[in-house]
Amino acid sequence: MRIGKQDQNHSAIATSNAERIVVRGRDLCEEIIGKVDFTSYFWLLVTGETPTPVQKRFADAVLTAIAEHGLVPSVVAGRMTYAAAPEAFQGAVAAGLLGCGSVVLGSAEVAGKFLAGIAQEGSNSGDLKKAASAAIIDLRKEKKAIPGFGHPQHSSGDPRANLLLKMAKDEGVEGAHIAALRAVEASLPETLGRPLPINVNGAIPAVMLDVGFPLAALKGVSLLARTASLIGHLQEETERPIGFIMSGAAAAAIKYDGPEPD
Repeated sequence: MRIGKQDQNHSAIATSNAERIVVRGRDLCEEIIGKVDFTSYFWLLVTGETPTPVQKRFADAVLTAIAEHGLVPSVVAGRMTYAAAPEAFQGAVAAGLLGCGSVVLGSAEVAGKFLAGIAQEGSNSGDLKKAASAAIIDLRKEKKAIPGFGHPQHSSGDPRANLLLKMAKDEGVEGAHIAALRAVEASLPETLGRPLPINVNGAIPAVMLDVGFPLAALKGVSLLARTASLIGHLQEETERPIGFIMSGAAAAAIKYDGPEPD
């Protein structure tokens, strides 16, 4: 059974033969291994192009900014999975990544699409602030959160976001998406009734889009970064296990309020 379009039977990422491996048009052994750092290789794999020094600097910055934030849900899921199945390291990593969605970690992708839409509408209409206000109002009509804003711990301002945006200003790379982010920030008191701080998942897409990273691959930045963190947590789990402690604490914290048997 034929499902979907099947007339583009090509890939431009990699090929190999008995003598060599080619990745994005470069000989892996002659041009990449030992000569290209991993962040640049990641950018090359995703975009097909070697990053500029500025692009590499910001890719490095956002990867380190989002990799680790303590016992967040993805880490808890990974460590508890490893405690239950220590033979499946890869399963524990996967368990952590599977929970990276629109609320935690994967919200950078949601925020990126939100900011890209505002930037486009602002460009078309010539009124970025109006575009930002309209986008906020549309979200609130559906009782949705404003992606990239607010944080349960960093209520007075996410230090990671503040640093990334300062770096962008200092490097002179502020573009349409950071402008859209600032327009949303300025519009919130009027449209929402209160200000909200920009969080790291608002700063990451704004910065990455402005330095030329593709919108469709934004979630991959957080997934790559969190994979490194998960491996660190799972290595610690092998030496200082807390997976079952977290499981026990969860059981103790939740009270049963269902029916009792007759």
